[in-house]
Amino acid sequence: MRTNSRLTRRGLVTALLAAVVSLTWSATHGQSEPLLHERYSALQDRLANSTFQRPLIIESRMASGSIHGDVYAVIAHPFPLLSRALQGAGYWCDIMMLHLNVKNCLVGRPAQDASGATGIRVALGRKYDQALEETYQIDFDYRVPLSRPDYFTVQLTAENGPLDTHHYKMAVEAIAINEKSSFIHMTYSYAYGASAQLAMDIYLATIARNKVGFSRLNPQSDSSPIYIGGTLGGVERNTMRYYLAIEAFLAAFELPIDAQPEARLRDWFAAIERYPRQLHELTREQYLRMKRAELIRQRAATAAN
Repeated sequence: MRTNSRLTRRGLVTALLAAVVSLTWSATHGQSEPLLHERYSALQDRLANSTFQRPLIIESRMASGSIHGDVYAVIAHPFPLLSRALQGAGYWCDIMMLHLNVKNCLVGRPAQDASGATGIRVALGRKYDQALEETYQIDFDYRVPLSRPDYFTVQLTAENGPLDTHHYKMAVEAIAINEKSSFIHMTYSYAYGASAQLAMDIYLATIARNKVGFSRLNPQSDSSPIYIGGTLGGVERNTMRYYLAIEAFLAAFELPIDAQPEARLRDWFAAIERYPRQLHELTREQYLRMKRAELIRQRAATAAN
């Protein structure tokens, strides 16, 4: 990774750590179909009264040396579509590439092994045009532990990341609600050491000092909302970014193949702009220009891989 000064290096390091938070909606494990049905039933009131004005819940928590989160959402797509669209390593690259911090994503490293894992190499960087040699790459193993006509779960895991972060685990699972809707659960976790904590503290005290998440600290008050900040605020922002990426991906999934990338980009940006307090970073023109160039670079790298 090339940098020109201590200040530039520190800025890149803190941005990379923020990107790591954005990428790792990771999970220790999925639940199972009966447990997910039970969870859906238990969350009916909260889903119906969600502050997102849509049936979506974000939960996040920190423990000693690790961070965890869960997303539960009713999504307006039939289960067969989810099952096809979210079971494919290349499809996950399409989803990840919508995020500002994901600069490249390639399938095929490491080669598929006896356990059924497929590699996904993700390049993380800052929220503007960036050479790949200036990014940090994380290698994920992609697996589909269980896939049935009424339930599936997908898992991505990575042992190591930047700045003393490790044990990334991701799982996404879903069930059908009816012929038109599905219930999806994303769980996430990663562990971090002292170096990562220091970098995150710097990031939160500088670049992200005014950034907030979605959970209200005064939920019972009629006054202006006070939102959670800090590390958990960052987790919530990026959880929403990836949830909206899944929505944009699914909405474009049955379009002609050549029309899908542009539709995903436009839909994702329009979706995040519904939450400017939390998610606004670039103008629409800046985002589209950057991502179009990154997709051209990704396609070239995929063809050469």
